[in-house]
Amino acid sequence: MPSFKTKVTPELEKLTNICEAHSQIDPGLYGTYDVKRGLRDLNGKGVLAGLTQISSIISSRTEGEKTVPCEGELYYRGIDIRALTRGFLSEDRMGFEETAYLLLFGVLPTGEQLQKFKEILAAQRSLPRNFVRDVIMKAPSRDMMNTLSRSVLTLYSYDSDPDNIELPNVLRQCINLISVFPMLSVYGYHAHQHYNRNKSLYIHRPRKELSTAENILRMLRPDKKYTPLEAKILDLALVLHMEHGGGNNSTFTTHVVSSSGTDTYSAVAAALGSLKGPKHGGANIKVVSMFDDMKREVRDWKDEEAVERYLLRLLHKEAFDRRGLIYGMGHAVYSISDPRAQIFKAFVEQLAREKGRGKDYALYAMVERLAPQVIGRERHIYKGVSANVDFYSGFVYSMLDLPPELFTPMFAIARIVGWSAHRLEELINADKIIRPSYQNVMPTVEYLPLAQRG
Repeated sequence: MPSFKTKVTPELEKLTNICEAHSQIDPGLYGTYDVKRGLRDLNGKGVLAGLTQISSIISSRTEGEKTVPCEGELYYRGIDIRALTRGFLSEDRMGFEETAYLLLFGVLPTGEQLQKFKEILAAQRSLPRNFVRDVIMKAPSRDMMNTLSRSVLTLYSYDSDPDNIELPNVLRQCINLISVFPMLSVYGYHAHQHYNRNKSLYIHRPRKELSTAENILRMLRPDKKYTPLEAKILDLALVLHMEHGGGNNSTFTTHVVSSSGTDTYSAVAAALGSLKGPKHGGANIKVVSMFDDMKREVRDWKDEEAVERYLLRLLHKEAFDRRGLIYGMGHAVYSISDPRAQIFKAFVEQLAREKGRGKDYALYAMVERLAPQVIGRERHIYKGVSANVDFYSGFVYSMLDLPPELFTPMFAIARIVGWSAHRLEELINADKIIRPSYQNVMPTVEYLPLAQRG
């Protein structure tokens, strides 16, 4: 059981109140100084902080003097994500490795280049001797993202040249991390299950001839078995989560930390800390939990009026976590549609049929249709609302029998590729540390000697 100062004492409560009382900033001052809170303007558009060639997002178009929302588009190195996924799916092959090559090196690989890259990744799918025993199995955490961060930082100690930020060395480190993230995540989960929950412990080694998605399922399951459809859909999920512009929170963190000249392990650990947050990578868990609550509260899942009443209760802070949110709906950038969710949806239905979860899928589809209408009536919003990729990803992971503890690590297993590409891009192009400005709004005060303080 945890024992590291876990209790909040009355004295700490008092100190917290003092901190809060002296840290409040008048919200009106943000307008006075034209501060873009969250680095976004009033219309939700991000403040331009850099340039990138890695990916781009289109959610609106200019018509005359007006900017109007449009169907969402996502491009990896200039290639439409729809065309990219259609390419490898139509040829019935996995896309993770091919897409990783594209993001890292800027071009699609030839058949020979792809095979060689797969061999490089497979050769790195191993951890240092006794690393599993000495690092992962000791002090297992309830949170797999923390386990992942700790493992990444510890790998620094096993690297003979960890601080060298010359490009060949950083690329080596990035490829190594891309290769071992599935092992670190799955093994961390097994350690948690065994030591914290008294479950059986098993550690399956990855196989070199298998893809990243296939190895994840092989290592996770006691019998190491999976269907081709399961592997294909997990692979697609990884591709869709791999990259999403330079401005998302964890990728921007990668740029900021990399600009200081620090090592790869520290930069990736910082990005993991960002991704862990429920406003970023943890959203899909919230979607699944919200639907579990909905299923308990709504007796007839086909009753649209009952489902709509539940959605209204969500918005009115009367249901689930009482935050007033319908999780999985809306996105910081997209308005009319999230292309990742659209690509995912057809395969979600296919997997639901294979798993006998057609009723669940029908409920998800109904909420996807009703929620924008309910939100539109209840909220004054500056842009449209549609399902985002997290709306379906948690459902997919649950159908793949992935435990909730691994939902966000699955995001990290994919996004480490994007982080790596952006770290390389930052090191290649930037020569200044990223240092935005904060306006001080505290007036100067006189120092009081200790005896005069009330």
